[in-house]
Amino acid sequence: MQAELDSLNKRKVFGPIVITPKAVKPVGYKWVFVRKQNENNEVIRYKARLVAQGFSQRPGIDYDEIYSPVMDAITFRYLISLAVSKNLEMHLMDVVTAYLYGSLDSDIYMKVPEGFKIPDALSSKPKEMYSIKLQRLLYGLKQSGRMWYNRLSEYLISQGYTNNLICPCVFIRKTTSGYVIIAVYVDDLNIIGTHKEIHEAIVLLKKEFEMKDLGKTKYCLDLQIEHLNNGILVHQSTYTEKLLKRFNMDKANPLSTPMFVRSLNVDNDPFRPCEDNEEVLGPEIPYLSAIGALMYLTNCTRPDISFAVNLLARFSSTPTKRHWNGIKRIFDTFEVQLI
Repeated sequence: MQAELDSLNKRKVFGPIVITPKAVKPVGYKWVFVRKQNENNEVIRYKARLVAQGFSQRPGIDYDEIYSPVMDAITFRYLISLAVSKNLEMHLMDVVTAYLYGSLDSDIYMKVPEGFKIPDALSSKPKEMYSIKLQRLLYGLKQSGRMWYNRLSEYLISQGYTNNLICPCVFIRKTTSGYVIIAVYVDDLNIIGTHKEIHEAIVLLKKEFEMKDLGKTKYCLDLQIEHLNNGILVHQSTYTEKLLKRFNMDKANPLSTPMFVRSLNVDNDPFRPCEDNEEVLGPEIPYLSAIGALMYLTNCTRPDISFAVNLLARFSSTPTKRHWNGIKRIFDTFEVQLI
């Protein structure tokens, strides 16, 4: 927590403590604690983050636009294939407290966090009457992601990078000796290109932002990347293990196929729609969450379960126990892969 406060003070995020102006509703705050993990699901760092409660912000008053483009898994897979076919290097950089580099587009006041000392000249009134005027963006604010992307985009374009029109989170710079591609996912920057150009890009980024050099890209977007002599192996074994534990399927008996045998008779088909005499699953069964998690797997590394997941996704509005058993059957095939 102290490291986070020191970082916020270093970036001059907080302005003076003032009496909250009339007609201003200050946003709240919350401490969020995270365990940062690597590609092997090992805890490598414990992190505290002071987050603004942006849900209380009002559109048109506290913010306008909030959309911020990020790299998707399909784009990332294409860049990996490009690195393999062109024999390019892949490097991962992490921006330290990236959102704090963005500029505020409106006046925002935040409630005074615990531990902040009220000046003696203002101590005669209750603490609830005071707030801190933010001078920079803070995590949790609705426009933080957009303002950070704008800040990074403007800097890269000013340094000769071209913003890709189809994928606005991809920046490309060509030189006489090679080229470099920077793919942005919030504060993670994947740098792909020839050796000299990657080194120049790292120097360029460190000159403007505080960065962490994570070396060769090994883990990003829940994709595990293993660099081999004859190519790159991409898999999601760690993500799969997380899913099995999340849905309490890590102790299940393994099966070899992701679907039940279907029948040509619609009345006997286990994947038929909900019938009048069947009970629809309640919110305590995480059917939609399971479908979303499985769809991410199908799009990234597991096309073999695409048909089963697509079929079960059709019943997301009225799932029954039969459909939930179909979800569990897919999870059972993951046990085979892990064993």
